[in-house]
Amino acid sequence: MGISSDFRGRVAEGAIAAHLIVKGGAAAMSCVLAAAATDKLLGTSDELDHVAGEMVDVSVSPIAKVRLGGTVVAGDALTSDANGKAIATTTVGNRLIGFAEIGGALNDVITYLRAPGVL
Repeated sequence: MGISSDFRGRVAEGAIAAHLIVKGGAAAMSCVLAAAATDKLLGTSDELDHVAGEMVDVSVSPIAKVRLGGTVVAGDALTSDANGKAIATTTVGNRLIGFAEIGGALNDVITYLRAPGVL
C-alpha cells in the first residue's frame, strides 16, 4: 500500500478530538493540538477522537474539514485558537491552515481550502 495523498499518520502526544488543528509534537512524526495562531500548523485531525499514543490521520487534502472556534464567512483566512479550533484572522504574522470554503458558527464543522502559510 502506498502513501495516501489525503492523510499523513502521526502519533498523538495527548488527547486530540475530531476535526481540530494540530501542530508537530516533540517526537518525530507526532502531533499535539495547536494552541495559538503563531503555532506551526500541520493540518486537521480526522473524524475520530484520539488519546495519547494513538495514530491520528492528519488531513493534507486540498479540501478538508475543521471545527470552528467562532463565526467565519466563506473566504476567511483560518488559523488556530487556544483549543485547536479554526478562527478567522487578518493579523499579519499569524499562521494559516487555509481559507473557509463555507461560513459557519462556533463548533460547526466546515470544509476549508488547505493553503498553509503565514499571513
